[in-house]
Amino acid sequence: MIAKAEARMVRTSPQKARLVVDLIRGRKAGDAITILRTTNKRAAPMVEKVLRSAIANAEDRDSEIDVDELVVVEAYVNDGPRMKRIRPAPMGRAYRYQRRLAHIVVKVGPRGGRTEAEKE
Repeated sequence: MIAKAEARMVRTSPQKARLVVDLIRGRKAGDAITILRTTNKRAAPMVEKVLRSAIANAEDRDSEIDVDELVVVEAYVNDGPRMKRIRPAPMGRAYRYQRRLAHIVVKVGPRGGRTEAEKE
């Protein structure tokens, strides 16, 4: 049984969020929370919130599940839409830049748990 949580339109660049998500992939849920609490990155609290939500979803789906045995089965960050913005430039010109958004997905399950895609 795999439980999933997703945060969409998170206001951070996907590249920076992936650095944080790579730290917790494959770890026990309790250890992952500890790692995220001590990680000095701006995306760490957002990833921690998604992880806690995935753990709560797992508890909600199966009340007999042992939370201490949950493992981060999958964790990835996808690109979200980009907000186009304009910055003033010299001589009346304007420079365009993009504010990137990310979709953070965390799946937790028992150790050795397989996702639905791997079962097929």
